[in-house]
This record gives sequence, C-alpha cells and structure tokens, in this order.
Amino acid sequence: MAGGISLDPDAQAFLNAAGITDATITTAIDTLVIQLKAIGVWTKLKAIYPFVGGTATTHKFNLKNPADTNAAFRLVFSGGWTHSANGIQGNGANTFANTFYVPNTECDSQNNSLAIYVRNNLLGGYDISASTDFAANVNPYAVVSRSGGGSVFYVNGSYNQSVPTPDSSGFSNGFIDATNQRLFKNGVQVSSVSIPVATLPSFSLYLGANNGGGAAGLYASKQFAFASMGGTKLTTTEAANYYTAVQAFQTTLGRQV
Repeated sequence: MAGGISLDPDAQAFLNAAGITDATITTAIDTLVIQLKAIGVWTKLKAIYPFVGGTATTHKFNLKNPADTNAAFRLVFSGGWTHSANGIQGNGANTFANTFYVPNTECDSQNNSLAIYVRNNLLGGYDISASTDFAANVNPYAVVSRSGGGSVFYVNGSYNQSVPTPDSSGFSNGFIDATNQRLFKNGVQVSSVSIPVATLPSFSLYLGANNGGGAAGLYASKQFAFASMGGTKLTTTEAANYYTAVQAFQTTLGRQV
C-alpha cells in the first residue's frame, strides 16, 4: 500500500522485494502490471525486468516472481554495467546478465516471446541471446534491436527474421502466434514467417550478450530499460497492446524514446 492506496498485489510484492518506495516508480509499476493483466499478456510472460530504482540491486528483480533466486530468474550481473534511473547499460566489452532462463526448458519454438526496450541507437552486440554453439549456428534463440549488419532480428531455433533498421532504440518484440513467427518494432509488425518445430538452446539466456554454449560474447553497449521472456504464444493484437503498455510505463518514468 502506498499513501493509503492499495496496489496490485504483484506490483506490491515487486516493490517490497526491491525496497522501492518512490511514488513515481510505484505508480508506473502498478499501472504496468494492471495493464499487462488487462491485455492478456501478464500470464504469458515468465520474466519481466522493468529496470527501476537505479541500482544493480533493484534492477535484478523479476517483476513476475521477485524472489532473489536463480529459479525466479533474477539477474546476476557480470562486468562493468552502468546502472541508473534510465536502466542498465553495457560496456560492449565484458558485460552480460545471466537470466537463468533456459529456453529448451521454459518454452519451445512454437510457444515463446522475447522483448527488449532500448534507449539508444547503437550498432552491434546482442540484446537477449543464447545458443548451443554460436559459431556453428546451433539452436540459436535471440532478439536483437540492431545487429552488426544493421538489422533488427528474431531467431527462433535457426529460423531467422531480419529486417534492416537504422535505429536500435524502442521496443523490439519477437514472438509466436497461432500460425507464424513474427517480429514487431514499436507495436508494428515488420516481419512474419511460418516455421516448423525447432530445437531451442539448453543454455540460459544472457541480457547484453550471447551465451554461446556457456561462454559470453557479442557484448552490447546498448541501454536497456525493459526486457521480458515468455513461454506462451502471443497474438498480434496482444503484441501491439504490449508496446502501448510498455511505452506508457516508460513515459511515466520520463525515459521514453
């Protein structure tokens, strides 16, 4: 409860775990949770990282399950991350965050979603990624807002969607719906392909780098203000509404792009 006003219990649990009492952040988190539930996305996500509070301690918690454990997908940061009110920023040299979210266990190629909100426009580095063997392109699973080739892409068990983009900033969301693998940027579909069942990696997803068979690489210098992983397919309507909810959240915090 904040200022005598009852909050959504999931929002309150997260704020309690992170030790956050700031009124603006409290409102932003409470509204986000309520909106995600209203549009049908909340139950389809297993990990949501809102990156609020400005410290490594507050940034590590998963909004869906704010326990400080690997099983709850709380983040463990490695390397020289910069933590601020705008989120987390890698250095492009040694930074990554272990999510402990193993795609082959938590989802499959026909039921999954990945999303990232980036505040700056930078080329290269991986946003959310894991693979059994990156060099050999074995079982890759990733969403990248702007790759070294200048494209936003979503790869789901070797089935790659890549669309040229001049800007990494904003909300990039890769997901599966009833029939297709789809890629959205800022609430607008930019690519869609039909894919068969594929194998996803048995290594945990890293934020800010690729986890290639247990070794970090392809480090990013981007600033992340939100990320999520889901184990249930979305719909195109839910994907568009998801962007609207996340953008409203960022606007409340004054860090929208």
